[in-house]
Amino acid sequence: MKPLLITPGDPDGVGPEVTLRALGDGPLSRPVILIGDATAIDRAAEMVGIQQTVVPYQPGQKIPEAGLHRLAVPDGPEPVEVQSIRMATEMCLEGVGCALVTGPIHKEKLARRGFGFPGHTDFLGDLCGVAEPVMAFVGKRLRVALVTVHCPVKEVSGLLNGPKIQRVLRCTSEAFQTFGGIQNPRLLVCGLNPHAGDGGLLGSEDQEIIAPAVAAMDDLNLIGPISAEAAFLAAMRGDGDVVVAMYHDQGLAPLKAVEFGQAVNWTLGLPIVRTSVDHGTAYDIAWQGVADAGSMRAAIEWALHCVDCIGN
Repeated sequence: MKPLLITPGDPDGVGPEVTLRALGDGPLSRPVILIGDATAIDRAAEMVGIQQTVVPYQPGQKIPEAGLHRLAVPDGPEPVEVQSIRMATEMCLEGVGCALVTGPIHKEKLARRGFGFPGHTDFLGDLCGVAEPVMAFVGKRLRVALVTVHCPVKEVSGLLNGPKIQRVLRCTSEAFQTFGGIQNPRLLVCGLNPHAGDGGLLGSEDQEIIAPAVAAMDDLNLIGPISAEAAFLAAMRGDGDVVVAMYHDQGLAPLKAVEFGQAVNWTLGLPIVRTSVDHGTAYDIAWQGVADAGSMRAAIEWALHCVDCIGN
């Protein structure tokens, strides 16, 4: 049975702590290999009082059949959290790991050290040879996919076009059906402007760009474009499966207001399964024993759910 790979993230943040706390909640259906800073992993295991022994693992060893294992990242030119993501992704691509779960990294800190990506998603896309992976979030009540992600709001309109929107819609529908186990998922497509443009009174993008893109994909189960508030209300009522938002805060502000600490960041369009937490490094509470492991627990559970859906 292939192991689940987990990178705890920034060793100075809450990632190691929430990772070991989530793993200590109960037995997993698969072995786990933790890839990162060995000192931080061992310290976190001691802090949370995890009952299982974290066994050292070396590349090329026989794949473990059970338990928790630690693969220490060797010293190198890259920060340990970056190198661990690189190693874990390669192991998944090679078929060693069944899926990848990542802890939080600090984008600004890494940028100062020469990291050339705005976050995990773009870095993973580069490692996997995927030009534009899709960022999605899965909560207990809401699921959201984003058309544009880390860009200034004033640039969103210029980044929207039919092919880009259709690629996200197709990728989202296929991922939630194949990995999420939702047959013919209903996608609630947000307009860009208030009230989805009000027939052109509040902007032309909804009528000229989004609506034609949606109409052309009649093989998918699409609703929209509709106003963002209508989309989220419908999703909360169970009248849709996934909200597709046009920009970052349109989708994530309502999702995190409802789901924060329990939601999963899920990267769609990759040749591997990758999930992550919905929060950052939280330096202000790191290593104090108070960090909530709910999102890491959910990320692990969703990764295993995806793996089970495809029988990997």
